[in-house]
Amino acid sequence: MNPSLRSQLLGPLLWVWLLGVLLAAYGAFRLASYAGDTAYDRSLQDEAGAIATQIYWTDRGPLLELSTQAQQLLARHSSDRNAFMVTDADGHILAGVGDLPMPQDRSDSFDGPQVFDAVYAKEPVRGAMYSIRSPMLETYVTIVVVETKRKRSDLVREVQLAILVPTVLLGSVTFLLLAWGIRRGVAPLRRIAGEVERRDPHDLRPLPLEGVPAEAVPLIERINTLLGNVTRSVELQRRFVADAAHQLRTPVAGVRVLAQQLQEELRGAGADGGTQTLLHVLVGSTERMSRLIGQLLNLARSDAALHNLASGELSRIDVLPVIREAAEPLVLRADQEGKQVSLEAPGQAMARAHPVWLSEVVSNLLDNALRYGGSNIEVKVRAGPSTATIEVCDNGPGIPPEQRELIFEPFWRGDRADLREHEGTGLGLAIVREVVVGMGGRIAVRSRPDVDGTCFVVELAA
Repeated sequence: MNPSLRSQLLGPLLWVWLLGVLLAAYGAFRLASYAGDTAYDRSLQDEAGAIATQIYWTDRGPLLELSTQAQQLLARHSSDRNAFMVTDADGHILAGVGDLPMPQDRSDSFDGPQVFDAVYAKEPVRGAMYSIRSPMLETYVTIVVVETKRKRSDLVREVQLAILVPTVLLGSVTFLLLAWGIRRGVAPLRRIAGEVERRDPHDLRPLPLEGVPAEAVPLIERINTLLGNVTRSVELQRRFVADAAHQLRTPVAGVRVLAQQLQEELRGAGADGGTQTLLHVLVGSTERMSRLIGQLLNLARSDAALHNLASGELSRIDVLPVIREAAEPLVLRADQEGKQVSLEAPGQAMARAHPVWLSEVVSNLLDNALRYGGSNIEVKVRAGPSTATIEVCDNGPGIPPEQRELIFEPFWRGDRADLREHEGTGLGLAIVREVVVGMGGRIAVRSRPDVDGTCFVVELAA
């Protein structure tokens, strides 16, 4: 199945948007990490520097003048856990916690607070270390302040959410708007496709260009040109069939009359049986040829007459008189062949139809039933509020399911039609479908095992 225009347009945009989301997430992580490390590292350095200012040097060594309240404040418990430690040059604890980690490289700690990463109490921490020398003694003290990274992680998560949530929402809204815009843009194409699907196979009018996007106009114009060429080709073909059948009708009728006359004269002259048989075959051939030409003319005329005839322009008539008149000669023929034709109908059945072509439909269906059906033929007419139904049923051998659509094709007469006992033209049912569809109706066929034989059902709008 070919991809839709919407998927072809939105697919690349979706990948670009996903790449943008990933880049935004990475950028948000880097930005939040940098901002958090910078701010919180400065806070740690300030704490280490503040503790350093409270160290005083005496003859006996360093002295930390830090109140108990200040020490508790430095070791406060919030979302992050803080701790500090003050040691002398020999590693003795002067104040704070005694097991805080320290960086391995302490060379630069005298110049200013040095930040480092470590693990304390099985939890990652960030620390700051600051060493200060005694102005009078050859000694120094080291201040270490650490805190956990919970607030930093929270900050990274909040910044990422602050960036990603609007990005996702904006991207989703953008995609919805794009999808709506594309759907709105291709709506005229869907409308044209629906119109083509609803059209009758013989409706070859140009497709409308109103509202069609400019990019699709050349395509619709080429289709309209193709439809015009097909219309002219069909018209030429129809005209050729009609003209050829009309031109053949007169000489074939002459040959038929001459053959019949010669048959009568030779019969009166006592011709031998072989000659009579040949003349009988000749007369039969001319009759079949005449019937075929007549059917070809009817097919061409029905196609031409009903091609532009809409159902709304058909007059509303009572179909029963038309059916009775069309069936009368075929009822006489059925009596001669030992078959029975019955009619089941209400008092009146109104439908939109052309009386001449409706008569052609009934005649062809009855002729088909007499040729290929059983001995009992039923014509049923039903009048409904919106449709009138005409059924022609027989109790014959039926039609195989795989052949029920093929029987409406011109010249199709089934497998080995040349060996059939009853020879037809193969055009009767094609004419029936052409006429019924031209009058805005429908035709269907049911056969064994659904019914006892074969039943053709014609529905016309009431």
